[in-house]
Amino acid sequence: MLMIPLLVLLSLSDPVSPRASCDRSQTCDPRQRRDAGGRGGVYEHLGGAPRRRKLYCATKYHLQIHPNGKIDGSLEENNPFSIMEITAVDVGVVAIKGLFSGRYLAMNDKGRLYASEVFTRECEFVERIHELGYNTYASRHHSTEQPLPPGGGSSSKRRASAKRQWYVSINGKGRPRRGFKTRSTDKASLFLPRVLGNKDHDMVRRLRDSQSAHHHTHHHSSSRGDHRRRRHRARTGQGRRQDD
Repeated sequence: MLMIPLLVLLSLSDPVSPRASCDRSQTCDPRQRRDAGGRGGVYEHLGGAPRRRKLYCATKYHLQIHPNGKIDGSLEENNPFSIMEITAVDVGVVAIKGLFSGRYLAMNDKGRLYASEVFTRECEFVERIHELGYNTYASRHHSTEQPLPPGGGSSSKRRASAKRQWYVSINGKGRPRRGFKTRSTDKASLFLPRVLGNKDHDMVRRLRDSQSAHHHTHHHSSSRGDHRRRRHRARTGQGRRQDD
């Protein structure tokens, strides 16, 4: 009979899974509190390596970013311009870059999608996870201001609800829609992040090999040029000394 109270005391004094808490002098890692949808969980890819994915729209098009700055959709299963690198820049906020085009997906203040050569604030998108694994990507800085209903008050929650987000969207013809015409529930705004297949990995491998070969050739040619210039300067200096 004495063993039962003793076991209870031991279990209370040594819990199996204590909950870690942050000191007042430390800042808790946001990855331990929220996930990509703003809910509780671990946002694993925050600050980590880019996720290579193909964004497959519910309209059956793959989002693609062209080197000339054009954004559209492709029905091809293995299109190099459909391979994206998705990198977290903040909790629930990502940057989407075309691996083969080298450009970032962006949305301007007119709601038009374009491909930017450099990363700017217009390249930041709020990523939200929806049912069946689909995601939406809304511009972080551009939205539609809607008038508050009569008697709406001035609370922060009511002001936040007055903004309608502008989403990345590809319509049924493979063309991007203007941000202010989109809704989070539209099929054109729902994207399934697909893992790369074998053919996609082969294309990425060939791209990396060509970039490495180009870098090696450029470095070798520049080294040969430096060597020629040094020899030329040495010969010129020797000739001047002989003249003196």
